Amino acid sequence: MRQAIAIVLFLSVLLAAVPKEAASGSAWAVIDAETGRLLDGSNENLQLPIASLTKIWTALTFIESGTADGEIVISPAAASAEGSSIYLEQGTKMDSDALLYGLMLRSGNDAAYALAEHAGGSVDGFVDLMNKKAELYGLERTTFMNPSGLHDDRHLSTAYETALMLYFAMKNDEFSKIASAENFVYRKGDEVRSWRNKHRLIHTNDHVKAGKTGFTKAAGRTLATYFEKDGKKLIVITLNNGDDWNVHQQLANDTFHKYENVTVAKKGKYKILPGVDGELKRPIVLLLNEDEVERVSHVVYIPRNKDRKVKGTWTVSLDNELLITAEIDIRK
Repeated sequence: MRQAIAIVLFLSVLLAAVPKEAASGSAWAVIDAETGRLLDGSNENLQLPIASLTKIWTALTFIESGTADGEIVISPAAASAEGSSIYLEQGTKMDSDALLYGLMLRSGNDAAYALAEHAGGSVDGFVDLMNKKAELYGLERTTFMNPSGLHDDRHLSTAYETALMLYFAMKNDEFSKIASAENFVYRKGDEVRSWRNKHRLIHTNDHVKAGKTGFTKAAGRTLATYFEKDGKKLIVITLNNGDDWNVHQQLANDTFHKYENVTVAKKGKYKILPGVDGELKRPIVLLLNEDEVERVSHVVYIPRNKDRKVKGTWTVSLDNELLITAEIDIRK
């Protein structure tokens, strides 16, 4: 009997020690923002709800859709969208670039639906574009059911793939400008609106360049942060973490400490083969830890044609995983 009581007490203590996030599923990932390489993580491939981190992909899908900039008429459905809002009124008009700022800085679900209807013809049509873009970018464990991140059992991604969303999006200059803004003021006629970025670290941490917040009851707190320090760039994602502000800074600090930018190929001329020379116009730099430097390998691909001057490809891999490619001028 005493043994049974002891076991019960032990299990009670053990369960009490498990963070609440772990009970419903939590995950995090840190990736190199230059290459997209996963540097560290926990449950990084576990499918979970991501809440308003969805809007990273909503913004990129809209920007890359080719939809012309201009005024968007706010529909009844957009104006009445559930959840966080920038308080758009039915029948009013707002410029698409302002809606993108409202989407990213204030996480406006009404802005998400207005943008989706405009670019996709309907919300469903836009969500289809989001999913096709996810497939094109190789996000195999990501499925969108709406442009805002409101809960749906099928609306899921992973910490790693959410990090990749921000990685791909930050390569777009327009997205990068919006996601990096601390504040935005919209003026048109008599209308003036001022929005402050909800991402606290953008205002308080000099190494934070961009990011996105998220929350639903089902997803918990979700957070995406883009860090840059001493030329090193990282993306940190947490899903269902109640201490995300502190966790992001700690993960970034730990990773900055462990990894250095290493020049794996210097700018200059190389002897590729007998009678074949190559020239790298820029050095190839990778974020590596001390143990990885010796495991880097290089391959140069040369087009098979008779031209004396051609463009080749210099590839760099780590443990046979391709990390980066660079153009090299080949002279035969």
